[in-house]
Amino acid sequence: MNMAEGDTLIWVDYEVLGKVQGVFFHKYTQAESKRLGLVGWVQNTMQGQLQGPISKVRHMQEWLETKGSPKSHINRANFNNEKVNLKLDYSDFQIVK
Repeated sequence: MNMAEGDTLIWVDYEVLGKVQGVFFHKYTQAESKRLGLVGWVQNTMQGQLQGPISKVRHMQEWLETKGSPKSHINRANFNNEKVNLKLDYSDFQIVK
């Protein structure tokens, strides 16, 4: 049985560069990820990992590149180490230190 492209599970590491206020950025990133049903983490350095269906991860990547928290000024977001995964490694989206 083949999965549709939008249902394929992937994970991708990310880093957001620009003027972002850490605590607010973490909370908004966590809230948006949970709203989309993604799992993974974000840490103080504005780095993290997203895991979930490819269509939802793509939406979150766009959010990280263009929106972020209300007062953030994002210069760019880097995404790397993208891989297809058969299962999710996390059960939630967490803020880590």
